[in-house]
Amino acid sequence: MSGFMDLRRLSVRREHLAHWAPVARRVLGKSLARLWGRDVMLYTGGVSFFALLAVFPALAMLLGVYSLLLTPEQAVAQADVFSRLLPPGAHALFQNELLRLAHAPIRAVSAQSVIAGVVGLYAAHRGFKALLAGLSFIHDEDAPLSFWSFNLLAMGALAAAFAMTSFMTGVFLAVRLTAAAMHLSPLKGVHWFYSEWTWASIGLTLGLTLIYRFAMSRRPVAWRPSIAGGLAAAGLSLGASWASAFYVEQFAHFGATYGSIAAVVVMLIWLSWNVNAIFFGAALATETEIFMEGGVVQTPRPAVNKAARP
Repeated sequence: MSGFMDLRRLSVRREHLAHWAPVARRVLGKSLARLWGRDVMLYTGGVSFFALLAVFPALAMLLGVYSLLLTPEQAVAQADVFSRLLPPGAHALFQNELLRLAHAPIRAVSAQSVIAGVVGLYAAHRGFKALLAGLSFIHDEDAPLSFWSFNLLAMGALAAAFAMTSFMTGVFLAVRLTAAAMHLSPLKGVHWFYSEWTWASIGLTLGLTLIYRFAMSRRPVAWRPSIAGGLAAAGLSLGASWASAFYVEQFAHFGATYGSIAAVVVMLIWLSWNVNAIFFGAALATETEIFMEGGVVQTPRPAVNKAARP
């Protein structure tokens, strides 16, 4: 009897898979068409440009905060951990900036942090405006927000992103410092708990899910499409970091063409790939929402063998 039930469950699972596989392919295909069939690259360029302007002021602010709690060497070491997510050329650019800030006087770093806050706030706000405009364009929003509402939404999204980044960075820093102070090995083999990739994955998934849910449309997007888009975008973003590093190391030799600004070019490529990942997550969330609202996404019932009926 148990063997029959096992075969029955296996048959039901196969039927579920046979039903959902073409659905997933159709939604994925429509998501790619929504992303590639539009002028999304215009928004990708705008977001990447303003993100590049905001990155280095944010780095100065980060070191300014770290310098209040740590020695300059510890601050550089902790900030350098997150720069490992970057491709080699951009990583070297970050390391040089970190070393310059680390050897600067504390007052100079604090003053730079204040100036960096003004510059970074302007660039980040403009970048979030470009991001939200691109998300609205992808989502086919037919009732755009007013000028003041759109700017307030961008500022609110920026503040929320800053708060979440600060929280995740603080937790990650506390975990690493606690482990170092207590001379703990990485939880007896659980190395992923101390990896910057793990915490970046969690932060990206949570942050992008909330952006898709509350900032992509006037009407909040359902949770399941938002989570699906957040997971896909976070996975693609981390994959883009690895792919851009592999591309720069193995295929592209920007130094021969761009000379001293090769690191900036590498940084722009990395940013544009990550922005494209975010926009793909938005397209996937949109198509998933459309599919669900069509009333098609329901748990399929297993086919009944009519011959088995009495």
